[in-house]
Amino acid sequence: MLSTDSSKRISFDRLICDEDLVIVYERHDRIKAVKVQKGSVFQNRFGVFKHSDWIGKPFGSKVLSNKGGFVFVLAPTPELWTLVLSHRTQILYLADISFVISYLEVVPGCVVLESGTGSGSLTTSLARAVAPSGHVHTFDFHEQRAALAREDFERNGMSSLITVTVRDIQGEGFPEEFCGAADSVFLDLPQPWLALPSVRRMLKQDGVLCSFSPCIEQVQRSCDVLQSGFTDIRTFEVLLRSYEVREERMMRTEGDQDGDLAGPFSRKRKQRIPHDANNGSGETTTTTTVMARPCREARGHTGYLTFARLACS
Repeated sequence: MLSTDSSKRISFDRLICDEDLVIVYERHDRIKAVKVQKGSVFQNRFGVFKHSDWIGKPFGSKVLSNKGGFVFVLAPTPELWTLVLSHRTQILYLADISFVISYLEVVPGCVVLESGTGSGSLTTSLARAVAPSGHVHTFDFHEQRAALAREDFERNGMSSLITVTVRDIQGEGFPEEFCGAADSVFLDLPQPWLALPSVRRMLKQDGVLCSFSPCIEQVQRSCDVLQSGFTDIRTFEVLLRSYEVREERMMRTEGDQDGDLAGPFSRKRKQRIPHDANNGSGETTTTTTVMARPCREARGHTGYLTFARLACS
């Protein structure tokens, strides 16, 4: 992650320090955020890991436990932070986040307004996109949720780029101090059409709005209101299919004319295959291959992304 504080800037050439936040990576579906503290330990199925052993190592290092097991200690990038943060609300994931940042045309130096903050998944990625000279102003009507998000941004070194404010944007609109100052606006609200008159005043000329809604009825009503004052109105649904890449053992029977593989076997299962498994029809050998398969759990519909550009007056 980027930070305006050079002493705390997370980069791949900076060494891990005491009090840093790191991502402990066991495997793609088992990762955890840990604050490094001298004298503390991290325990998992691979053994006990001393935090003091991590200090002084570069991000991305492979570290060993007392049993010889290992994990990787990674930099807390927004992509990894999205996978480990506390879910106080439903969050946006990487497919939607990357699409939003691209279509909102967010670049370093931009001023972005967001409502609501929720768990801060998108907010963190927006902050990295506007760094080092831009700023994200995020609003949430729920005071406790806003306070927890503020604490998270402190932990991951992004607080200098993000300002969290408690405010009901649907009922009150954005503060007038941002009138004509926002390059982009993002809405994640149950009734986004109520905030659109305020959005029109906040956006700079040619500024872009994105509204996230889980239901198509919300999209239709928002688009009706967007016809006044906005142009280039588009709605997208982003679907992502992930694949798991893993190494597997394949059994081959000598003498097969076409050389087809007899089938996949994991390392553990292959150890139980007897040498005469082919019943004397030929010598059985194994080869190692890398296979890619769709993940068993796939995220389907998350929501609809509606984009619109402020019309030139």
